[in-house]
Amino acid sequence: MSKDAAETSIHHRLSLERIAEATRVIDPVFLNSPQFRAEPLESHLGCRVVVKVETINPIRSFKGRGAEYLVSTLEGGPHLVCATAGNFGQGMAFAARTRGLPLTIFTSADANPLKIARMRALGADVRPVGADYDDAHRAASAFAEQVGGRLVEDGRDRAIAEGAGTIAVELLRWPEAFDDILVPVGDGALLGGVARWVKAHHPSTRVIGVVAAGAPAMERSWRAGRAQALDWGDTIADGIAVRAPFAEAVTDLIGLVDDMLLVKDDQMVSAMRLAFTELGIVLEPSGAAGLAALLTNPTQFSGRLTATILTGGNITPAQMKQWLA
Repeated sequence: MSKDAAETSIHHRLSLERIAEATRVIDPVFLNSPQFRAEPLESHLGCRVVVKVETINPIRSFKGRGAEYLVSTLEGGPHLVCATAGNFGQGMAFAARTRGLPLTIFTSADANPLKIARMRALGADVRPVGADYDDAHRAASAFAEQVGGRLVEDGRDRAIAEGAGTIAVELLRWPEAFDDILVPVGDGALLGGVARWVKAHHPSTRVIGVVAAGAPAMERSWRAGRAQALDWGDTIADGIAVRAPFAEAVTDLIGLVDDMLLVKDDQMVSAMRLAFTELGIVLEPSGAAGLAALLTNPTQFSGRLTATILTGGNITPAQMKQWLA
């Protein structure tokens, strides 16, 4: 079988056509984010680095892309319900407010207060419950059933990953082919969407996920080829602290992702400080995961042209003092 025939014989849940459509549907405020050669970082990292900055938008993260595309596909006026660590909830709140849809969001009781405040400011009904995201998700599921709402699940709803895949459309406009693209991984939607587009248009580029070492469920699931939940997780990177990946999200990565790297909390903090001092960009730990992988694996990326996505920058003033001082 030829390579082209083999490609067409593989079924992918995520659609290239829908990713392309998302570039025309998503609110332009989230599209065409800055991407540039980060030369001040290169002496620290030993490779050429292009950063894509997803923090300069109304919610300071990439999550608006997937939320916007998903909500654009819905018919009628459903009561939307979701669970979140905070960034996805902000994306959903923005998209729901634009379209006049009711939205109830569940978070853990100790979720980032800045993220909670911003979700509420965007008009969402935010309900902190339980000790962690899993408790929030169970509460969201029960509430959606109770009110007949539409439960939105980041990582499971394919339109979210397809909306996130628009980042890859923009990255591949770079005039030179990338050797590697590093993508922070939580629920897998971002990595799935990016990998789907990149491997269809430039298969020789390595697509590498970066996972918090304190919450390695997605990395273990990808290596096993099936979703594997963990009953523990301990990381400051709340944006990628996933303990129970959705099976659909893991399947989206099979055959498209080249590797997964683990980064520790202190490595993400070092990367946050580097981005702040050298680029003037404030990142949260998950947003700096790709840079952390470059800092801690210099031999693997030496001399290569590597891109990474700076996915979010929602940290409180207290966290700024703690992590960026």
